[in-house]
Amino acid sequence: MAADPWVRYMRRGEWERAWALGDTAMRELAGCDFRHVPRHLQYVWTGAPVEGRRVLVRCYHGLGDTLQFIRYIPALARVARGVVVWAQAALLPMLGQVPGIDVLLPLHDGTPDAEYEVDVELMELPRVLRLRPTELPTAVPYLRAEPLALTGSGSDPRPRIGLVWQGGDWNPERSMAFGAIAPLAAIPGIRPLIVQPLAAEAGWDGRTGEYPGEFDIPAFARLLASLDLLVTIDSMPAHLAGAMGIPTWLLLHHDPDWRWMEGREDSPWYPDMRLFRQQEPGDWDSVVARVAGALEAQRDSIQATSRPSRPRW
Repeated sequence: MAADPWVRYMRRGEWERAWALGDTAMRELAGCDFRHVPRHLQYVWTGAPVEGRRVLVRCYHGLGDTLQFIRYIPALARVARGVVVWAQAALLPMLGQVPGIDVLLPLHDGTPDAEYEVDVELMELPRVLRLRPTELPTAVPYLRAEPLALTGSGSDPRPRIGLVWQGGDWNPERSMAFGAIAPLAAIPGIRPLIVQPLAAEAGWDGRTGEYPGEFDIPAFARLLASLDLLVTIDSMPAHLAGAMGIPTWLLLHHDPDWRWMEGREDSPWYPDMRLFRQQEPGDWDSVVARVAGALEAQRDSIQATSRPSRPRW
């Protein structure tokens, strides 16, 4: 099925044309009440200017979306009189690092306890600020964490490769079965770590790779900071690792989200990210085979003992 015009423009990097479509929709929907629909489908911004005003930023999408788009807050803060961020409680310890946030509040089902003049949804900020792909805030890391001390770290020089294979339920096509990614853990000369959240529920067999355990978001960030490379499907860990400047190989299904653009093996969002795309719908085996070949080809050039100066994958 062909993508709608907005998605097509975003994938092509023709964001000005997408903003024009959004502006038309905003005028047509003026005055409509969206409180009865799921948060991630709600329109928030009315087109009101943010310059010189106190702005409430609502984080109504997923955790990964918040981690990705929080990069726009400093740009908003440069023109607004004040910025209030209403975000998922689990992320607040990480988001507190972001400059430009005057007030940081936990998101809940009520109303925000804050004074503001204009409110926007976080993922609306590129359109609010009229930024193009070439103007993305790409400086990383914009989130940081101290590496977690892993068992046997000092005596094991092998590169640490984290594996994630499942995301949330909203788009099951972006996930794969554990058996599809498991061959990567068998590559000689690497130290495979199972960093998949809720690994047992996601199908981990309990034997393959090394399982450090389950963590809250700040501790999970420390776990990612201890890696040399994260291999993951499109999920929250990909965005957290990307925001922290951790080398990441992203495995994409055949029809991925617009943010990964068209025909690219790199990402304008994360300089340390490499994309591996399905050529045919559902064919994860060939994607994993390409990743395995790349890992085997580059394994010997990685000096795991060179931390904190990370190898460039």
